[in-house]
Amino acid sequence: MQIPVIETERLRLRAHRPEDFEVAARIWGDEKVVRFIGGKPSTRQASWGRLLNYAGHWQFMGFGYWAVEEKASGQYVGDIGFADFKRDFEGAEKFDVKGVPEMGWVLSPSVHGKGYATEAVSAALAWADAHFSKLSVFKKFPRNAGGKIHIPSDLVVDQWALDGESRSHRDILLLHDV
Repeated sequence: MQIPVIETERLRLRAHRPEDFEVAARIWGDEKVVRFIGGKPSTRQASWGRLLNYAGHWQFMGFGYWAVEEKASGQYVGDIGFADFKRDFEGAEKFDVKGVPEMGWVLSPSVHGKGYATEAVSAALAWADAHFSKLSVFKKFPRNAGGKIHIPSDLVVDQWALDGESRSHRDILLLHDV
């Protein structure tokens, strides 16, 4: 399957490449990045497995994660997309989430605060509008060890996923991000 390329004003969402691995390993191995995603930095092996998982999702499911590339620099700066991880999570019984794509994103701390998450989420959700038939939003962010939710991520979701009629028909499970 050809993984679509999505361009925004400042970003390119594209297929992951083997040369993304070193940066991916640094991103996923950073305690600041994973503090709201399980809290434990990923090993290099786990980071490699994640890249393979992303590619496999596109092949098996027709959707997956994109590499987020900064257009100005050409640098790979993170991941965004949709997956079916077949997760069990606390409270799952309250929702019918079987087969519902889970949306997630992660960005390098070097680009935090630039609005890239909002820009990438908007582009990915626009793609979802065209490719998923029935969508509505479930918002459940895991809490870190101190019981806190990552507020910037919560604001991105509120802005793009729950902004009235245009986004009220989604069935995307939003579980994690940075």
